[in-house]
Amino acid sequence: MVIYIHFPIDFQSQYEKLIPMLMIITLIAGLAMLLGGGNLLVRGASGIARAMHVSPLVIGLTVVAFGTSAPELVVNLTAVFKGSQGIAFGNVIGSNISNIGLILGLTAILRPLAVKGVVIVREIPMMILVAVVAVIIGLDGAMTGAADSFTRPDGLILLLLLAVFLYYNTYDAVKERRSDRYLSLVQEHVPSRSLGTILAGTVMTVAGLGLLIAGGKLTVTGAVSVAAALGVSDALIGLTVIAVGTSLPELATSLVAVWKDESELAVGNIVGSNILNLSLILGLVSVISPVNVPPGGWFDLAAMLMFSLILLPISITSRRTITRTEGITLLAGYCVYVVVRSAVLG
Repeated sequence: MVIYIHFPIDFQSQYEKLIPMLMIITLIAGLAMLLGGGNLLVRGASGIARAMHVSPLVIGLTVVAFGTSAPELVVNLTAVFKGSQGIAFGNVIGSNISNIGLILGLTAILRPLAVKGVVIVREIPMMILVAVVAVIIGLDGAMTGAADSFTRPDGLILLLLLAVFLYYNTYDAVKERRSDRYLSLVQEHVPSRSLGTILAGTVMTVAGLGLLIAGGKLTVTGAVSVAAALGVSDALIGLTVIAVGTSLPELATSLVAVWKDESELAVGNIVGSNILNLSLILGLVSVISPVNVPPGGWFDLAAMLMFSLILLPISITSRRTITRTEGITLLAGYCVYVVVRSAVLG
C-alpha cells in the first residue's frame, strides 16, 4: 500500500518566490564587498607608497590598476575557454568606455580630480596609443580581406605594449627617479616605516583585491539575473551589466580614493586599468584564441577611442583638473553611447 502525504505548503512555489530576493541579496552583497575591498585597497596601497617613498600614482598605475582589472581578466578567460569570444570583446571595450565616461565622470562630479603632470605627459598618451593600436589591428579586415578580429599576432603586439608600460613604471618605482621633472614622488620627510607597516599594508592590499574580485563576481551574477528576470535583452546585458559590473572595482576604488583625498590614485587607477584591459587582457585572450569583432563592434572601438582622446584635453584644462562640469560631460557622453548602442543592437 502506498501512502501519499500532502504538505500544506508548496515548497516549489515558495522557492520560486524567493529567487528574485536571492538575486537582489547577491547584488547587494557584491556591492558591499566592492566598497569594503576598495577601502582596504586604497588604505593598503597608500600605506605601502608612503612607507617605501613611492608615489601613490605609481602604485595606482600598476598594483591597484591590475587588481581592479582582475574581474575583467577572469570573465574574459572564462568566456574564451567556453568559446564566447563576443563576451571577451564586449567586456574589455565596454569596460574601457565605462571607466572614462561613467566612473571618471561620477568621481569628478563628487569631487574635482587633480591630474599629475606625468599622467598628462606620459600615461594618457600611452593609453591613447594602445587604444589606437587596438582599433587599427581590430579593424584591419578592409586591408586583408578577412573578417575583423584580434588574431594571435595582434595579441602579441598588445602584450609588447604591456611590457613597455610595466617597464617604465617599475623602473620609476625601483630607482625612485626624483630627478624626473614629470614625476612627483613623495618629497616630505617621512619617518622610517618598519617592516611590520609594509607587511600590514600588503595584507590590506591583498585582502582588498580579494574582496574586489569576489564582489565583482557576485555583483555581475546578481545583476545579470535581475536583468534577465526583468526581460532585458542579452545584448543590453552584455553592453551595460557585464561591462559596468566588472568595472565596479574601479568605481569603488576611485570613489574611496577621492573620499580619502587620493585623487592621483583614482586617476592613475582608471588610466592604468584601461591600458591593462587592452594590452594584458585583450592581448592574452587573443593569443589564447583569436577574438572576432562582432557586428557593430566598429562603433564600440570608435567610442572607446573617442573617450580616450577626450580625456587628454579635459585633463590639461582648468589647471590640470577634471572639473564637475567636465565630469557631467563625460557622464552625459556615456549615457548617449549606451542609448545609441542599445538602439543599434535592438
